[in-house]
Amino acid sequence: MPAAAVPVAPPPARRPPLTLRRGVTGALVTALVAALLALVPAPAAEAAPVLLSQGRPATASSQENGGTPAAAAVDGNPGTRWSSGFSDPQWLQVDLGGPAAVSQVVLRWEAAYAKAYRIELSTDGTNWSTAHSTTTGAGGTETVPVTGTARYVRMHGVTRATGYGYSLWEFQVYGNDGGPVLPGGGDLGPNVHVFDPATPGIQAKLDEVFRQQESAQFGSGRHAFLFKPGTYHNLNAQIGFYTQIAGLGLRPGDTTINGDVTVDAGWFNGNATQNFWRGAEGLTLNPVSGTNRWAVSQAASFRRMHVKGGLNLAPDGYGWASGGYIADSKVDGQIGNYSQQQWYTRDSAIGGWSNSVWNQVFSGVEGAPATGFPEPRYTTLATTPISREKPFLYLDGNEYKVFAPAKRTNARGTTWANGNPQGESIPLSRFYVVKPGTTAATINQALAQGLHLLFTPGVYHVDRTIDVNRANTIVLGLGLATIIPDNGVTAMRVADVDGVRLAGFLIDAGAVNSPTLLEIGPQGAAADHAANPTTVQDVYIRIGGAGPGKATTSMVVNSDDTIVDHTWVWRADHGDGVGWETNRADYGVRVNGDDVLATGLFVEHFNKYDVEWYGERGRTIFYQNEKAYDAPDQAAIQNGTTKGYAAYRVDDSVNTHEAWGLGSYCNYNVDPGIRQDHGFKTPVKPGVKFHSLLVVSLGGMGHYNHVINETGASTVPAGTSTVPSTVVSFP
Repeated sequence: MPAAAVPVAPPPARRPPLTLRRGVTGALVTALVAALLALVPAPAAEAAPVLLSQGRPATASSQENGGTPAAAAVDGNPGTRWSSGFSDPQWLQVDLGGPAAVSQVVLRWEAAYAKAYRIELSTDGTNWSTAHSTTTGAGGTETVPVTGTARYVRMHGVTRATGYGYSLWEFQVYGNDGGPVLPGGGDLGPNVHVFDPATPGIQAKLDEVFRQQESAQFGSGRHAFLFKPGTYHNLNAQIGFYTQIAGLGLRPGDTTINGDVTVDAGWFNGNATQNFWRGAEGLTLNPVSGTNRWAVSQAASFRRMHVKGGLNLAPDGYGWASGGYIADSKVDGQIGNYSQQQWYTRDSAIGGWSNSVWNQVFSGVEGAPATGFPEPRYTTLATTPISREKPFLYLDGNEYKVFAPAKRTNARGTTWANGNPQGESIPLSRFYVVKPGTTAATINQALAQGLHLLFTPGVYHVDRTIDVNRANTIVLGLGLATIIPDNGVTAMRVADVDGVRLAGFLIDAGAVNSPTLLEIGPQGAAADHAANPTTVQDVYIRIGGAGPGKATTSMVVNSDDTIVDHTWVWRADHGDGVGWETNRADYGVRVNGDDVLATGLFVEHFNKYDVEWYGERGRTIFYQNEKAYDAPDQAAIQNGTTKGYAAYRVDDSVNTHEAWGLGSYCNYNVDPGIRQDHGFKTPVKPGVKFHSLLVVSLGGMGHYNHVINETGASTVPAGTSTVPSTVVSFP
C-alpha cells in the first residue's frame, strides 16, 4: 500500500547574530573554535574493499589446454584467461591465504560464459556455502555482491551458455583481510544436561529441573536433557515448561529408557490445556505400566519416538486437554486420545487410536483410523505430500553432529523403520554455538562467515534482525531457546534461497511493536525452491503472556515452496501484558508465496485475521484456531459489513488452494453476545477445496453464524453446549 504522507517540519528559526563579549575579538573566537574542533575525532572512513585474489594460488576442475591455466584468471592480465573442459559442471577457486571478509566478486567472462553458476565460500576448502546463485548469467563483466568470511572462494559453473567450456579473463575477489573469525563448535553451556548410562544422579537432576519448570509457564528457565546412546533404567522424566528431552542417537533405538517420559497436569488441577512449550525426541520408551502419559496442548512436539506400549494423551483423571503433534514416531500399542480436543499425527506408525473429540487429523500414518468426519471426527490422508523431518543433534562416536533429514514426497511411516534415516550429517564445528548474552551483531557475523546456528537454552534479546542469507543454513534451538526483538525490530528474516531450516525455538514479541516477527523470503520473492524448500519446524511465536508484547503480523511467508511443519502462533489470552490493546497483534500468519504447505498449523487469538493466504496452490493439513477471547464488543471486530474476521481466509485472487481438517473455536468471554459470521472465508472456484471443517462455541460464549462463507449451520442452536457445526466438504 502507498506510504502515508509525512508532514514536513518547518525550518528552524534563525539564531540572532553572535554578539561578542567586550574584550574578546573575532580572531580569538575563530582560533578557539578551531582548537575545539581539533579535539573532536573525525569520523572513521569506511575501509574500501581491496582486491584480495590477484596473484593468489588458483586451482580448477579442468583446463582446456596448456595455455589456459587457472592462474591466468587471477594474474591481473586482461589478455590471459582460464578455460575449462567442454562439460558441466566445472569450477575455479582461489586461495586468499587466510580468512577474509569478502564483499564482492567480479567475473570478466570471455565469450564462453556460464548461464547458471554459484559463488561459493569456504574457510577450510572442504565445506562450502553458497553466497550467490543464478540461472540467468549474462556473460560480459558481472559484479556480484557477497557477504561472508572465507579463505577459499570459487565459481562453480552449473550450466554453460555455449558449446565450449567456461572461460574467465579475470576472477576477482574483493573484501577486507584480517577480519576476526568466530569459532565453530564448543561446549553446549550450563542448561544442556548430557547423560550417559553411568552418570550418577540422573533422576535427581530430572526432578530438580521439573520442580523449577512444572508451573513456570512464563519463566525464564530453559533446559535440554540429552541422553547418549545406551540403556537407562527406572527413570521417570517429568517434563515441564521450556524443557526438551532427546536421545543423542541417529535412531530412536540407539537410546532406550526403561521408564517414562511424562507430562501431566497436577500443577493446574488436572487441566492440561496450558501444558505448552516442551518436547521429546529420539528415544525408545518401555513404559513401566505399559502406557506412557503425554498430556500436552499446543507447542509440544513428540518426534522420532518409539513407545513400546501405549500412549495416553490425557491428564490423570481425564481432564481437559487441547491438542498436540506427533511426527516420525512409532507407538506399538494404542494411543488414548480421550479428552484431547484436537490432534495432528504425521508420517508415523501406530497400533490404534481410541476416540475423536473435535478434530483429529492423520497424514502418512500406518494404523490410522479411516476418515469418518463428521462422526467420528477423523480426517485421514494416506500420505503426506511433502515432508522433511526436523534437524537434530546427535553423537557420531564422541563427535557432536547435526543430522539434516532428506526431503520425502508422498511420505508414509517413519524415516527410520528400515534403517538409518536418509540425509546429511554436519559437524558441530560448522555451527556457531549461541549462548545467552550473545548479541545480534555476533550472530549475524557467524552467519556471514558461513556458520550454521545452534541456540543453547536461554533467552536472547536482539537489537537488530537476525539475517539468514545463505542457502541451506540451519538455525536450531535447544530447550525452547527464546528470541525477543527489542526496539520494534523483526526478530529474523530469511533470504529467498534454497533449503534453510529453522527449528526448535520461540520468538517472543517485545514491548515495542514489531511490523513482523519472522519473515521467510523478502516481499516479491519468486525463486523456485521445489527441489530444496525452506522448512519451519517447532518454531513458535508468542505475543504477550510473559509481559507486554506487540506485533502487527507475526509470520510472513513470501518464499515459494516453504513447508511450515508444526507451529503455534499465539496472541496470549492469559498471563502478564494481556489486553485487547496491550498485546495488540492484528494478523497471525500471512502466506504470499506459491506452493506453500502447512502441516500442523496452530494460530490463535489475533485481533483481526489469524491466517491469510494469498499464494497459489497452498495446502494445509490440520488447522486449529481460537478467536480472540478478549474482544470488548461487536464493534471491535466488525470487518466492514462482515461480523468478525475469519480464522482462515483465502484471498479472492487465489485460484487453487486445498485444506483438510480445520477447526475454529470462539470463547468471547468479555461479551458473550458477539456473533462471528463465519470461521472460514474463501473464493468459490473449482480449484479451491476444503475438507472436514468445524466451528465450536465454547460454552455459548459468542457464536458463529456459519462455518465457511454462508455455508454450515449456526452454533446458536447448541446454546451453551460445545457441539460443533460441521461441513464435510466445500464447495
